[in-house]
Order: sequence, then structure tokens, then C-alpha cells
Amino acid sequence: MSRIEAVEDPERGTLDTLTPLPVLPVSSKAVIQDAAGGLAAQSGVNEKPIELALARAKKEASKKPKRRISRWLRFQLWFTTYRKFFTIVVALNGVGLLLAILSIWEYPRRYTGAFILGNLIFALLMRNEVFGRCLYWFFNTCFGKWPPLWFRLACTSVLQHLGGIHSGCATAGFAWLIFRVILIFIDHKDNHDAVLITGVITNIAVAISIASAFPWVRNTHHNIFERHHRFIGWVGLISTWIFVVLGDSYDLDTHSWNPDGGHVIRQQDFWYVFGMTILILIPWFTVREVKVDIEVPSPKVAILRFERGMQQGLISRISRSSIMEYHAFGIVSEGPHAKYHYLICGVQGDFTRSLVNDPPTHLWTRQLKFAGVSHSSTMYKRGIRVCTGTGLGAALSTCLQNPDWYLIWIGSDQEKTFGPTISGLIYRHLWPDRVCLWDSKARGGRPDVVKLIKDAYHSWGAEVVFITSNWQGNKELMEGCKAAGIPAFGTLWDF
Repeated sequence: MSRIEAVEDPERGTLDTLTPLPVLPVSSKAVIQDAAGGLAAQSGVNEKPIELALARAKKEASKKPKRRISRWLRFQLWFTTYRKFFTIVVALNGVGLLLAILSIWEYPRRYTGAFILGNLIFALLMRNEVFGRCLYWFFNTCFGKWPPLWFRLACTSVLQHLGGIHSGCATAGFAWLIFRVILIFIDHKDNHDAVLITGVITNIAVAISIASAFPWVRNTHHNIFERHHRFIGWVGLISTWIFVVLGDSYDLDTHSWNPDGGHVIRQQDFWYVFGMTILILIPWFTVREVKVDIEVPSPKVAILRFERGMQQGLISRISRSSIMEYHAFGIVSEGPHAKYHYLICGVQGDFTRSLVNDPPTHLWTRQLKFAGVSHSSTMYKRGIRVCTGTGLGAALSTCLQNPDWYLIWIGSDQEKTFGPTISGLIYRHLWPDRVCLWDSKARGGRPDVVKLIKDAYHSWGAEVVFITSNWQGNKELMEGCKAAGIPAFGTLWDF
């Protein structure tokens, strides 16, 4: 494809056509300064021409048109596949639970444990790294590029929103657990007190684990979420083991304990809990302490370098401790056979701030990486990857490893902020034909990003757009793409 002609208009803060924006060897700020100086000389104005030009650019850039989007489109964006999965799972379980409560369906009353643990094991399966990677491999291998676009978009939507099944099954399992304990209390004369106590403890543990995973807790209080969801979840697993073994060992007819372990093993509850335990343990078997080199190009960002290359679209979890405070970051790598891979860590909280103020030489990580939505990019013939700021970490690998993907990166003084390592990757692999860099500091503000996406989508012949941004930016871009009829997948805030 021929290179697209460059048309710059920093005074307006937008592009009339899609262009790779030159950053090297002359910065955009220098271009604005030179232009401002020339205008001032022609007009005879000598009083701070550069400052006046920059101020005018910022004023014009701030006048971005406010797009109106219908309530129907807003609802479609709100009612994501995540919420559809959640609704379907909870509704189906709710119908079954109602039939059991009304004694219309007797099976759940006799084997309530199967419904409890069946839901919980499926919830864990949806968040298991091995299962996720296998799903992505299956869809990428079997449905790469050849099926109709609507089918591939549906596949990506399913892969991105598996969390809806996770949340739905966990919620449904908790509801069945409450029902089970209520049945035990109704027949408390026939049940042992130990079974009642462990049932209550399991309920409390699961309730705390679910409550700590609410989106506003997870997104604003990460450490609280992690400590409660993980460690209380482990307590819930242990109490579930005790609850199942005691419940299956106590004979309700003779009111005595049955010491026959073979009887317990033959119950389906036992194997459900066994499966849950395996799914929880698998990722922890891959935890390793690895060497890390940290580059701090600016106080805002730390670039972490690890040995060995990675596939595109993967997410790495790192921590200073083997079991505490794991934080997820998108992996930047030139390919599986590269010597290194990188993480771009923006300084936002205590953990990332410590990477800058007290750089470690080693960090703990899971060698088995989680697949993000970008991992499905190989299903598409051509695509656009949009990101803002440190969102580049989740976006760059897709463009580095696939020549059919175009990068749009909006940031502030990117080269200085993110340093030579990241800039070098971009200029070696993407510049000048497959990248659009917008320096909002030099250009006086953010561009009309939706317009950039529209231009890129049509000029590049793209099939899909992937977006990584903050909550407000993601909302605006997803609304703009939806209104323009552009298939897009944005950052998730509801899992």
C-alpha cells in the first residue's frame, strides 16, 4: 500500500487525513515554534510569538465537537456480551432455583452440592490461564481471517467477555449455597452441628470474596480486592472441602458418621471440589522469581525488561512478593524469538511508584501469561490499534508482530516520557507507514481521536479497531466508533 500523504494542522489540533506524525528528528513542538516565529516576523509582532501560537493551538484543540449518541446505541454499548453472559447464567440458575424452592424439581433439593460446585468450578475455569490460552489458540487457529467478519467479531467478543460467565456462575453458585444451608437448617434435627457451622462459614467466605470483586472495589482499591478475593477465597475453598467431606460422611438416617472414605470419593461433590482445587493451583505452580532491568526515562514511567520474547496480546502479572499484590501489565515484545520483552508501568500507585523510587533487581511473576483481547488480532486481515499514554503497553506488540496492524498513539511528549527503548521499537518496526503519533503537549491538546480512527479505518482498509484508554477516553471512542458503524473493542471496566 502506498504511503498516505501527510497533512498537518497543529493550529486546529486535528488531521484532515491520516498521517504518520513526524517526531524525529524534529519534534512537533519545534515545528510549531518555527511556524510561530515566522508568522510573528511577517506580522511585525515580537511579543512572545511562540507562547501566543501555542496558546492559540491549545484553545482551538479544546474546541472538539461534542458528539450526540442515541440512547439505543448507549444501551447497546452498556449491555455488553459480559452482561449478556451474566444475565443468561443467572437467569437459568434462577429458574432452576425457583423450581427447587417450590419443590417442582426435586433433583436440586437432593443434589444441591452439584449445582453449587458445578457453578463455582465453571467460574474458576473462565479465569484460568491455561483454559483461556487454549480458547484463544482454538479460535485463532480455526477461524483466522477466512470466516465472515461478523462471526470473527462475535468470537472476539466471546473471548473478551468470558468474565461475564465467571461472575454469573460465581453469583449463582453462592445463591445455591445459601439454599443448601437453608435446607440444612430446616432439617437441623437430622444434621450434625459441624455440618451447619462449616456451611455458614463457607457462605460467609464466598460472600466476602464476591463482594470484594465488585467493579468499583477492584478498579479503585486493588489491594483490598486482591487480599479478600484471593485469601478469603482460599479460606472458602478449605471450608468447602470440610463442608463436602462432613456432609457426605454423615448418615442422616442413623445420625452417625460413616468413616468409609470410599463413599466420599464416589460422590460427585468430591470431584467438583477436587477440580476447583486443581484450577486454583495451576497458575501458582508457574510462579518464579526472575531478573528484571528497569529503565526510568521520566518520573512518570518505568520500563521493565525481562528475558525471552513473547507472543503478542499477552498480559503479565508481577509482584515484589511471591503471593501478594500482583499487578497486571500488557507485554511489549518483538516476537516469541526475541531476546527480551518489556512492561510499560505508569506511576499511579504505591507499587508502580516504588519501581521508580526503589528499582528492584528481581520480581515475582507467573510464567504462564494471561491472554488479552489483542491476542485475537490474528483473526483479522487488517486492524487499527488505538491507545493513550501507558496503554501503549497493551497495544504495541500487536503492531510489532503483525504488519497488517496500524498504531495510533495519543500521549504527551512521548519520546521523552517513555524513553529510547520504546521509541526505538516504534521507529525500527512501524515508522513511518504504520504509526500515527500525536504529542498533545506539542500540539496544544488532544486531537479529534474519533476522526483519526475513521480516517485510519477507511484508509488502512481495516476490519476492526482495538482501543486501550482510560474510562472517559474509552467511553468517548467506543461511542464514536459505534455511531460511525466501526467494529471496535475497548478496555473492560466491568470484570
